Amino acid sequence: MSDLTKLSAFELSQQLQAGSVSAEEVTNAHLDRIEELDKKVQSFLHIDKTGALKQAKEVDSKRKEKQKLSKLAGVPLALKDVLTQKDVPTTCGSKILEGWLPPYDSTVVKNLKNAGIVILGKTNMDEFAMGSSTENSAYFSTKNPWDLTKIPGGSSGGSSAAVSAFFAPLSIGTDTGGSIRQPAAVTGIVGAKPTYGGVSRYGLVAFASSLDQAGPFARTVLDCAMLHEVMAGHDPKDSTSINQRVPDVVAAAQMQDVKGMKIGYIKELNGKGWQPGVINRFNESIELLKSMGAEVKEISLPHSIYALATYYLIAPSEASSNLARFDGMRYGLRVDDGNSSAEEVMNKTREKGFGKEVKRRIMIGTYALSSGYYDAYYAQAQKVRALIAQDLTDAFKEVDVLISPTSPTTAWGLGERVNDPMAMYLADLATLPPSLAGIPAMSVPIGLADEDKLPVGLQIIAPFMQDDRMYRVGGAVEASLKSKWNGLLIDQIPTLGGAS
Repeated sequence: MSDLTKLSAFELSQQLQAGSVSAEEVTNAHLDRIEELDKKVQSFLHIDKTGALKQAKEVDSKRKEKQKLSKLAGVPLALKDVLTQKDVPTTCGSKILEGWLPPYDSTVVKNLKNAGIVILGKTNMDEFAMGSSTENSAYFSTKNPWDLTKIPGGSSGGSSAAVSAFFAPLSIGTDTGGSIRQPAAVTGIVGAKPTYGGVSRYGLVAFASSLDQAGPFARTVLDCAMLHEVMAGHDPKDSTSINQRVPDVVAAAQMQDVKGMKIGYIKELNGKGWQPGVINRFNESIELLKSMGAEVKEISLPHSIYALATYYLIAPSEASSNLARFDGMRYGLRVDDGNSSAEEVMNKTREKGFGKEVKRRIMIGTYALSSGYYDAYYAQAQKVRALIAQDLTDAFKEVDVLISPTSPTTAWGLGERVNDPMAMYLADLATLPPSLAGIPAMSVPIGLADEDKLPVGLQIIAPFMQDDRMYRVGGAVEASLKSKWNGLLIDQIPTLGGAS
């Protein structure tokens, strides 16, 4: 394993700026590791070796000419296959978009290119971001680098596995109900969901438009903040984009101090039914924060117990509407024997192109939006969503941030929950309230569960457009635990079945 792939994005940035290594060398090192080991992990759907090396050479050329470059110029990144990248396959993990080459870049990709970040390829995901294990991909299941018999979380499991396996120091996922935070937790890395509207959704293929948000993965809080800074900002192409200054998340990540902060742990997201090893690590985190000078107390979010039901009415309803565009008429898969009517072509295309989970959610959403049921289901869910958001608003009058375990359990076995949708949905129990409220939240690793020695994540939730607060707490927890755990989660290289 090349020493270059062991470095954080920040460390690579320093070496690149100093001229001690070239972007091409860094890119080749990561491409070599991918070629050697991704056949075990299966984190990538498409590796863009030619495009990545071209980007790297351009960075080296600009650096040689002493042009002004961003701090992350030349640092490699893996991109979730739900964000469009011009002339690079974008499938959303679905057969219905197999082979589609977008004619434009998403705003996130445009920002990455402008920063000189090298995009290695597109990562595997649950089809149209619907899932918590990346087993709903139409192509193959991604494995967890900590244990290749376990899931890497979802829907951004390809992106989380790529970072955890040291295929890239950075990656991008999307979070609708927890699809960045939950994969980050079960693969032992850092993942952040920015404030809704803080990162442009232009060119992000929609699942649930009022919830979808792209965000960063990394192996350190600082790396995550650096990528967040590049991704974020106002975009006039996105009507939901917030026209405000991006919080200084990088400075916050570097503070490593929570003295005087008020932190609330959520009463309803703890205890009965949660894996004991997860709760043990979480309780230790509470004591750790207290020892660092934070004031920690219990906070109740009474309506959070309805978050699961609320989400699984709102998200499928929006998916039903958004996925109506995949009809075999304009782009993507088209099933046509030459004798079929337009309606028959649409039916056959959608039948063949969509997987089981996507069909399930389209059916649920269509039912919830149908005449006679809209008020009873969708409208009621929106009212409860407002109550959940109000609970969080009230909580932030008492505390600066909220914390909980990120996921009720560590990574489960591949195939274990495939035929039990409710068990799969329960993986998002803790991550749904901030998603429904549109506020920022992140997961940082806090140790290994006693039972299975698999990673556990701490979720940190901050108020609207106060993303810097979660980075401040995350950076402090990481700095303290790195000493306590001797770098277990930050520096240990997953063995990938013996190869390292």
